[in-house]
Amino acid sequence: MKVAIVANDRVETKAVEKNIKKLLEIKNIEIDNENPDVVITIGGDGTLISAFHKYISIIDKVRFIGVHTGHLGFYTDWRHFEIEKMVDSLSKKEPSAVSYPLLELVITTRKGEKKKLLALNEATIKRVSKTLRADVFIRDKFFESFKGDGLCVSTPTGSTAYSKSLGGAVIHPRLKALQMTEIASINNRVFRTLSSPIVIAPDEWITIKPEVGDDDHYVVTYDGIRFNHKHIKKIEYRISQHVIRFDKYQHTHFWSRVKDAFIGDEKE
Repeated sequence: MKVAIVANDRVETKAVEKNIKKLLEIKNIEIDNENPDVVITIGGDGTLISAFHKYISIIDKVRFIGVHTGHLGFYTDWRHFEIEKMVDSLSKKEPSAVSYPLLELVITTRKGEKKKLLALNEATIKRVSKTLRADVFIRDKFFESFKGDGLCVSTPTGSTAYSKSLGGAVIHPRLKALQMTEIASINNRVFRTLSSPIVIAPDEWITIKPEVGDDDHYVVTYDGIRFNHKHIKKIEYRISQHVIRFDKYQHTHFWSRVKDAFIGDEKE
């Protein structure tokens, strides 16, 4: 087994990283940051998302283990004081595997050029300095004309992130569904949208076709990675055939994570 380590720059994290490397050496587990079988991330959900994009070219063969050194994360199962147990489990036990769906987006320009991207959490489209106007299609059938700040399409695991702040539902990660939420939509007698998040089935897809104009200039993000793009003809969003896989030596119930993150233990 070969293991890679991805860590953030916090002082607490660096101390945990140093201890994990010592424990891996004791267990004769090789550290290989180029071609690992398992990626251990140390930090929080942001660190794990960074590791996902770092190793996206080998996503079908690599597995992830998350150690969090701050607040409870949705992708991290281990606390910093559990690293001895984690490394011991890594060396002795066969993990129960769990996989989460990924979002695939394909951007097509007016020249016919295509760019394919993968996201773990979500992707958004907005317009620079102007209101976004776009037609929305579900399974290639027209659904609505949108006008507003933008649109967000998220995975189930991403439903607890930006999508939730937009009023989206929290979706269990075992459901292979995509959710689209509106960002400050305009609704009046001329422009009408559903004004509600929508969740689509795994065999369906969403297509967004922005309004065509000479000065169209869009901002597309995926997992917080931003790039500007001109002359977008359409963006297609669907559940990818690829998944992200996690080694689960211990399990934290998803709804327990949601409760801890957003509600806490206080009782009225």
